[in-house]
Amino acid sequence: MHASPESTRAASAHRLASRLLERLFGSWIRWVTPATLRADAMAGLLGAVLVLPQGIAFATLAGLPPEYGLYTAVVPCIIAALFGSSWHVMSGPTNANSLALFAMLSPLALAFSPAYIQLALAVTVMVGVLQWLIGALRLGMLANFISPAVLFGFTSGAALLIAVHALPDFLGLGAAPKHGAGAVLAHVFTQLPAAKPAALAVAAITLAVALGLRRYRRNWPYMLIGLVVATALAWVWSRFLGSSTTPASSLRLIGQIATPWPRFELPHISWAQASELVGLAFALTIVALGQAISIAKTVAMHSGQRIDANREFRGQGLSNIIGGFFSSYVSCGSMNRSMPNLQAGARTPLASVFSALLLLGLVAISSQLLAQIPMAALSALLLLVALSLLDFARWRQLFSLSHTDFGVALATMVATVTIRLEMAILLGMLLSLMSFLYRTSRPAMRSMGFDGRGLDRQFVVVDDAPQASEEARAAPFQSGPQNRLCRAAGAAAPSGGSAAHEVASVGATFLPECPQLKLLRMEGEVYFGATQHVADILHALRSQPNPQKHLLVMAKSMNFIDLAGAELWEAELAARRAMGGNLYFHRPRPEVIRMWRKTGFTDVLGPGHQFPDKFTAISHIFGKLDPDICRHCSARIFWECKTAPGADDPANQSAG
Repeated sequence: MHASPESTRAASAHRLASRLLERLFGSWIRWVTPATLRADAMAGLLGAVLVLPQGIAFATLAGLPPEYGLYTAVVPCIIAALFGSSWHVMSGPTNANSLALFAMLSPLALAFSPAYIQLALAVTVMVGVLQWLIGALRLGMLANFISPAVLFGFTSGAALLIAVHALPDFLGLGAAPKHGAGAVLAHVFTQLPAAKPAALAVAAITLAVALGLRRYRRNWPYMLIGLVVATALAWVWSRFLGSSTTPASSLRLIGQIATPWPRFELPHISWAQASELVGLAFALTIVALGQAISIAKTVAMHSGQRIDANREFRGQGLSNIIGGFFSSYVSCGSMNRSMPNLQAGARTPLASVFSALLLLGLVAISSQLLAQIPMAALSALLLLVALSLLDFARWRQLFSLSHTDFGVALATMVATVTIRLEMAILLGMLLSLMSFLYRTSRPAMRSMGFDGRGLDRQFVVVDDAPQASEEARAAPFQSGPQNRLCRAAGAAAPSGGSAAHEVASVGATFLPECPQLKLLRMEGEVYFGATQHVADILHALRSQPNPQKHLLVMAKSMNFIDLAGAELWEAELAARRAMGGNLYFHRPRPEVIRMWRKTGFTDVLGPGHQFPDKFTAISHIFGKLDPDICRHCSARIFWECKTAPGADDPANQSAG
């Protein structure tokens, strides 16, 4: 039975619409079902409850009226979810972005003023454009240059700044005349006698309630409950003690929220201000993208989802471009909401959409109650956020794992507290790059030998083998120049017993080296920054008394060389041939071979100097060794040594 033309056209239109939606929003569209919608709605409700106190607190930290934090949790949250890559990351206001915005804009305008708000909206649009361009030009790899140590140091520094800037409201003091961390601390200490007991009591109780719930009822919205308790305390204080209170004991409240709905607004700034904001927008872009991709990858590790960094950046860019025109400031993924969103059972990005819509409803219903929230309670929550960001366990782990990364993180944290935030991030990136260049400029070069204890005779690092005593080393040697040559190379052989026993003894004590052929494993890249280190080691090997004239380089782990690296090996080849030896390579990588061919080194090296396996290499090179030295050598580490002249001499039978 054939389908009607109308049904065929309808099915075709449905498939076309599905493909367009999937291309526009992502593959999650095909997985939407009534069951996923219910799960996303429940997760969205949790997200709305979580962001309610955070949005107000973070907006205050950013120097903006509280409603701007709520706006930022609505429009950017929807856009980033629909057009981004991650299914579970919830975008909105974050502590790092809020603090960075305040630190960068406060020198240009007074916080909370109309001029400051316009600058914040304008720089948000600029950040969005930069983010979108990075994604559109497929430059998502730039985020890889912000090392975890830099991000961790910046986060810790931001935590300290959050705590410092929260202290005046925590104590009920007025705002500091200057915005630097040192100036705020000085203001707090000089004004400490004027601290208001009411503010301190509300802040302390808010902290106690939130900390207690976080410890004993981790699934409860402890920040929201802490705010509710603080608001109730403030109401009781003003209701029953208001008549007898003095101005010194009064509580400062958030005040009436203008409107719960994000409104369209074009940022009004001058061209001169716009030119000043470009550099700040670039720094804020680094902060936001570093957070966004780190959070997306962290959530993806738990969800198993693959993240497209370029799509994520485009989604974040669109969210800030559109958000900047709807009263939102710089937003990105929020770890405080993304992980609970995943754990609450969110299935698709629609959980973020539900969260934003439910937040609007909550604000519309409770705007009168929100106006009664005391600033001391918000400062207590900010201190709680700062405390959670100061991950002391991770500091200890970082110190034990890498002193270099620990130093980079510490320097970034100190710079974040003492200088401008964008400069702190750039300094951290520069330090990370310098430490990386230092490590790669000193590639490992290890002397290799054979493990005589096994029949497969695996290559092993000579320096890592157990060493015998000096008496054990000296006993098997005979007098004479050839045996002194063996001693200089670290060679030794047992003086008696069967051949099998001798092999076991040598393998169990130490690994001798051939006095004529040096086996050297090259680990790392030989580029212009590393050539001096490699050249110094190669020169030291040639400068030893009675050096090994032939060199076989295990090149399997030499991943990359440039022109300077090719010239280095050409110089080493000339030096080896000048001393009567030669240079050989075992399993060089295709990328290295291609560079050698381009530079002409392959022609200079000639045939018979590159080998696919160690047996072929040693078999070929063994024929180039001096038979007179082999005749008196007691090392005899190669199988070919059994047939060499002098192999029948009992004093020389130490090879396996």
